[in-house]
Amino acid sequence: MGNYLDVIIAVLAFWTLGFLRAPLIAWTVAAAVALVWFVEFFTLGGFLCWAAFAAIAVVFNMESIRQNLVTQPILEAFRKVLPPMSETEREALEAGDVWWEGEMFAGSPDWNKLLKMPAAKLNEEEQAFVDNQVATVCEMIDDWTTVHEDADLSPEVWDYLKKERFFGMVISKKYGGLGFSAIAHSEVVMRIATRSLSAAVNTMVPNSLGPGELLHHYGTDEQKQRWLPGLACGDEIPCFALTSPEAGSDAGSIPDAGVITKGQFEGKEVLGMRLNWDKHYITLAPVATVLGLAFKLYDPDGLLGDKKDLGITCALIPTNHPGIECGKRHFPLNQAFMNGTTYGKDVFIPLDWIIGGPEMAGQGWRMLVECLSIGRSISLPALATANGKLAYRTTGAYSRVRKQFGTSIGYFEGVEEQLAMIATNAYKLDACRRMTANAVDLGVRPSVPSAIAKYHMTEMGREVANAAMDVHGGKGIQLGPKNYLGRAYEGVPVSITVEGANILTRNLMIFGQGAIRCHPYVFPEMEAARETDPEKALSRFDKLLWAHVGFGANNFFRALTFGLTGGRLFIKSPVSGPMAHYYRQFTRMSSALALTADVAMGMLGGELKRKERLSARLADVLSYLYIGSTVLKYYEDNGRQKDELDTARYSLDDLLYKTQVAFDDFFDNFGNPAVSLVLKRAIFPYGRSYRPASDALAHKMVKPMLQPCALRDRISSGAHISPSETDGAGQVEIAFQKLQKAEPLEIKLRKAQKKGKVNPALSVEDQIQQAVEVEVFSQLEADILLDYEKIRREVVRVDEFDHCELARNNKNKIADNCQKKAKVKVAKAEKKSA
Repeated sequence: MGNYLDVIIAVLAFWTLGFLRAPLIAWTVAAAVALVWFVEFFTLGGFLCWAAFAAIAVVFNMESIRQNLVTQPILEAFRKVLPPMSETEREALEAGDVWWEGEMFAGSPDWNKLLKMPAAKLNEEEQAFVDNQVATVCEMIDDWTTVHEDADLSPEVWDYLKKERFFGMVISKKYGGLGFSAIAHSEVVMRIATRSLSAAVNTMVPNSLGPGELLHHYGTDEQKQRWLPGLACGDEIPCFALTSPEAGSDAGSIPDAGVITKGQFEGKEVLGMRLNWDKHYITLAPVATVLGLAFKLYDPDGLLGDKKDLGITCALIPTNHPGIECGKRHFPLNQAFMNGTTYGKDVFIPLDWIIGGPEMAGQGWRMLVECLSIGRSISLPALATANGKLAYRTTGAYSRVRKQFGTSIGYFEGVEEQLAMIATNAYKLDACRRMTANAVDLGVRPSVPSAIAKYHMTEMGREVANAAMDVHGGKGIQLGPKNYLGRAYEGVPVSITVEGANILTRNLMIFGQGAIRCHPYVFPEMEAARETDPEKALSRFDKLLWAHVGFGANNFFRALTFGLTGGRLFIKSPVSGPMAHYYRQFTRMSSALALTADVAMGMLGGELKRKERLSARLADVLSYLYIGSTVLKYYEDNGRQKDELDTARYSLDDLLYKTQVAFDDFFDNFGNPAVSLVLKRAIFPYGRSYRPASDALAHKMVKPMLQPCALRDRISSGAHISPSETDGAGQVEIAFQKLQKAEPLEIKLRKAQKKGKVNPALSVEDQIQQAVEVEVFSQLEADILLDYEKIRREVVRVDEFDHCELARNNKNKIADNCQKKAKVKVAKAEKKSA
């Protein structure tokens, strides 16, 4: 019994060292104590054990011996398997900052650090702009006319956007812009998007990846003075041309090129560039006055130096410059935002048109990656969140107003399931939007969080659009002025596709970039291995390697401990109450990710980059942990509102379950059954730990969608709902509000029908009048019910058109066809009457 107890004590001692990440000397001392306790020295076996221990202890504790005997061979092997890294890959990795996602990747997140971050908040000026100018332009926009009839914003809307400097939100006040924060930029785009996707895209592009952003960060003083005031007031309309038919998400393969040469400019011979390009899918290109252009720059004659291939470069060119062709449009999924082509043939421009001047030649890729991460943190998340907020508000209202079998459809469990999807996604979308945009305001360039937000938020936006369309049924699929969902539904793939297609983002970018950037040791180890000085390389790699080993061992013991205890012990939560459970569980999964990622990278090395499905599953885990963090932060920033608890819990349960599924899929497909089994049993020793969010919790979460309440207003805050009964979204909201007074009267009417006081075969209007006559209702109550019934009918009705109204050929032809049909109709009527 004593021997068993000794073994247990020894195991617990070593387990504690691993869990606490004890230094090497502590392990050495513990091993020596164990040998003293368990091994007799004065025997051959004991002597051999002590000799082996002494040799190992000396080798690993004496730095110079360890470096030469152990680290050097590992370094050489590491260099052989280290994948080659192009200059563009290096710039992409080095661009941006490691932020909160680094905490989640490292396995031991400091939650107090998260909660101490200031909450995203508009200042007074920004709030006033949202309440006034944004509300005004939203009321000015008629999306049906914009998209179906004009394929463009009205001149009045264009003028208002320019006058109120919507295109200069990110430009500082010094140059005439609004100088807004990232969260204000996000709020403006989101609100406009709930009214019109086309208007939102036209507004957001000048403020995200475009000349304004690039000039602010990299432009020379002369360039800023030349361009920023005009961009701020809308006198200049910018576009940025990156993608081409041959290069979409793979910007490194763009065929567009420039060659350093001499040429004529303003009557003088100057050193410049001769450019050729063929760009497609460029938003605002058809109306742009200034073109931001990305191209590969070459210097074959060595006019700038010895380097021939200078790399991707960005320049700013007036679109009226000789040789430039702009103006033709694409037609992206029935949306009216300006998107089209630009071509250039042998266009000569001076070197000082390079953004940042000649010294920034070849620096375009870094500029693009850094600014793209900022744009993806704001613009596309704002569009996706708009889908969530609009669907939350309108679908909840519609499912109360619309009845089947005498019951509001929102009370059917099948519909409730779709409403739950909308509710949880709307909550997660706003949480992720606010925290990620706030990162930009905190001075962070969030490359990995922006990729997470871009992929998962646009996918959540797609889920929301699908669920809302399912609930609306026929009302959702019939386009017309009253349809407030159709164009947003059609436009979902636009966000999915742009700024790094979602397939690429999930399979290559999130974990491919995140694993190297967020891991505390991998990128420094790669840099040490590429060090040309042998002594420096060995010294740096040695320190990093053994720190990495300790990090991996620590995460193994932590993951196993948390798995065995279900995450209930040894994890501190920064809060008490029902949310404490989730802080512990997300810490547990963070430790599991750190362990799994280390094993995957250690065993697969550079091959992991090509195992895209495995990479995607680890990307999902990292993403769910990040999104879960945003939900926890959002709940705290909102003041731990009691009415919000069910929605927060459902969202977190959903994310934990999805995290578990992603882990399971990774283990099942890892390719090494033994390692997969060890990992699975370490992380989930008793099998699956998390269940899908429950139906009961879904029911509680959906309930506020179906009744006027503070939570409904809070989650849908930012959705622009017109107060007009002639507006589709406004109509359903007004009907929803009127239902609150009318519903008790509907119940009284049904009871009167059952008692035989009111004839159910009559029209509704006649039933109500009969109810007044038999004193079931007062006249005032009858008027309330009649008023509601009138708008309810309008809500459930959809738009209808004469055939000629839907023909979008030239108007004269339409008029002629309509006249011909009218004449035929009259002739038939006359013939019939005769």
